[in-house]
Amino acid sequence: MWNQVLADNLEDEIRENAAGPAKASGDAGSVEQHKLTEQIAADKHLAGKDAVSKPNRGLRFNKIVPPSAG
Repeated sequence: MWNQVLADNLEDEIRENAAGPAKASGDAGSVEQHKLTEQIAADKHLAGKDAVSKPNRGLRFNKIVPPSAG
């Protein structure tokens, strides 16, 4: 559950960081964000962890019974 919240927050952070400057400096000092490629890699990692935690993991097995098998 908290993985989904963290993933949503990370997605929002990536959007905000992509819209803003990579570096900023002022009288108080300077700030530099993580590179966009690192943020995307973190998002993929969290998405992979979320996919693995699901019970079916993307696979679904069905038993097919023909109608004449009764």
